[in-house]
Amino acid sequence: MSEDTKDTSVKSTMEIILHAGDARVLIMQAMDCLGEFDYDKAEKLMKDAHEKLVLAHKLQTDRLQEEAEGKDVEYSVLFTHAQDTLMTINTEYNIVKHLIGVFKARDEKEGK
Repeated sequence: MSEDTKDTSVKSTMEIILHAGDARVLIMQAMDCLGEFDYDKAEKLMKDAHEKLVLAHKLQTDRLQEEAEGKDVEYSVLFTHAQDTLMTINTEYNIVKHLIGVFKARDEKEGK
């Protein structure tokens, strides 16, 4: 693997971590809005978080596709960390998205 390829790989891996981290910040802000019963703002933040997760996931998929195509892909602890980070934050996203729906349904049922 050439140095340019390694540099590109590290840059791409860091972008996964950064996009996922940005999504986490938005998800936590959405949780705060959920606690304040501001569902519209929470949903907007979750939409923004989803966009960040999609970017991170695309970068991850591109890297995995390279290996599937038989390209020389060196094992990377950093990439493993990026995948773990993305997976964890994606789980947080799914939980918060579900909670927003639960809270909204509860409030609608109670006539709030």
